Amino acid sequence: MRRARGAMPAQLPAAEAEAGLRRLARFLTRALPLCRAHTTEFYARGLWEQLVAARPEVVLQTLRRPLPEASGIAAVQWDDDKFSDVFCENSSKLINVPLFALAAKHYSLSSLGVCTPLEEILEALRGDSQGASGIKTDEFMNNKKSHEVQAMSELVDKIAKYCGLKQVIDIGSGKGYLSSFLSMQYNLKVYGIDSSKTNTNGAHERNRKLKKHWKAYQSRARANSETQGLEKANDRPVKNEIKCKAISEKPLNNNSSLQSQDQGTTQDLVPSCVFTEVSISETSKQTEINFAQAQSDESKLSEEALALLSVLPADAAEVFSSSQSNYGEICEEEKRQRKMAFIKAKDCIMVGLHTCGDLAANTLRIFTAKPEIKAVCSVGCCYHLLSEQYENQEDCTEEVWGFPMCQYLKDKGWCCGRNARMSACLALERVAVGQMLPTESLFYRAVLQVIIEEIYGVSKSDRHVGKIFSKSSSFLDYVRKSLKKLELDDSKLPDSCIMDYYEKYKHRMNELEAFNMLKVVLAPCVEVLILLDRLCYLKEQNNIAWSGLVKLFDPVKSPRCYAVIALKKQSCL
Repeated sequence: MRRARGAMPAQLPAAEAEAGLRRLARFLTRALPLCRAHTTEFYARGLWEQLVAARPEVVLQTLRRPLPEASGIAAVQWDDDKFSDVFCENSSKLINVPLFALAAKHYSLSSLGVCTPLEEILEALRGDSQGASGIKTDEFMNNKKSHEVQAMSELVDKIAKYCGLKQVIDIGSGKGYLSSFLSMQYNLKVYGIDSSKTNTNGAHERNRKLKKHWKAYQSRARANSETQGLEKANDRPVKNEIKCKAISEKPLNNNSSLQSQDQGTTQDLVPSCVFTEVSISETSKQTEINFAQAQSDESKLSEEALALLSVLPADAAEVFSSSQSNYGEICEEEKRQRKMAFIKAKDCIMVGLHTCGDLAANTLRIFTAKPEIKAVCSVGCCYHLLSEQYENQEDCTEEVWGFPMCQYLKDKGWCCGRNARMSACLALERVAVGQMLPTESLFYRAVLQVIIEEIYGVSKSDRHVGKIFSKSSSFLDYVRKSLKKLELDDSKLPDSCIMDYYEKYKHRMNELEAFNMLKVVLAPCVEVLILLDRLCYLKEQNNIAWSGLVKLFDPVKSPRCYAVIALKKQSCL
């Protein structure tokens, strides 16, 4: 039965979302030591002996098979009482690999039943799309980006139409692919915001080139009788020109003034797409663009900071009519007031495609704090860049953190740790289809760690080896190049000594491979914890009408494939 437009799919109740989070957190409390261990220290710290009781060949054989075969207990359903059968109560070591695989599968998003199917969302939001037909993203993007942009653009456009919105704020717009496509394909007014001047300048240039493609598609469409609707849309007169300014290099915080400099005028014959650079502090744990605090007391924020939803300053986007020949004669105060009035009058949807670290969390905070933002669609990434409130056991109550967001995990003082967050970025689906882990390079680095600790007495260093493996012809060459990069004297280390270390550990490479497979299998659970934390945070807010998690992308093409979506109350037509 077709659902009538306007009736959103049933959302996961807040109580069920928190219940799933509680059960997952209980499992991860036992399993996280596997993810918190750093592969670099695998041999130096004896991690296999510390954390795993099973033989490495058993782990590899079990995890390489499909789950029903791997578990050998396909008819048995997982329940939380089986924890003691997975990990030893005394040593906390992993003792039952099949049950571990079953548990990890059980706590994946697909098994927990906490996601809303994308098809149901699109069905609920269905409506006539009046964008320019025929634009092929694969002509100017790689396959991965093309897949992401097409899927997310369709969803964003439907949400915008559902809520009667014309303006989109693209946070962390990067190279501008999503922004440009939303503008040209769906006739939306898009503001792309990024902290990188290089990205912003590149996005401007890329947008200019894409307009040529857009005009070419227009010409072909006019020759096609089946696209008369497009011709009608293109006949509308252009009312506005956009003047885009970039923000100065000075980091923005709650007390700083907003300075800007003119970046020139772009006169578009296509829907407007503005890319703006927002500077951020290199030393701060969170992005400082006047939204990290998301304070409920608006009086604490400057008037400029309120402009364009606390993201763009008042003079970052100047909109004026081409018929206003005397615009330059208007006093600066009048200009500022007109711009702010225009911006505030425009409700919007906020989007973010693979926003890194804290930016994904802060996007949700902006959404909940600002009444002008009626909807949000956020796909995060780079979990290892998240700031964690309890990672160093510091109680910094005045700072905003990327994790945790929801009250339950805050009350528990929950912490993943950087290594666990790094493992959450692993791609189980890719490994499942044969894209194997870089075991040899990881092995080289783990043995190198033993060398630098035993020979040089260095356990921690501010320097990093980097991508030397791909430039090395052998283990010996790898070690020599790495020591030089670490500024360690390799003249006292003969070749024979280096190769002795290689011979000592080469027969244990399967331990490292098995350990990494355990981390890969566990990775989706850590990601689920982060995503459920964000969903539960939204469900704690009293101004949200609907919120959910949606699998938006093919996880093989795009491993960070889940979108957090929410709509405000009274935001839908």
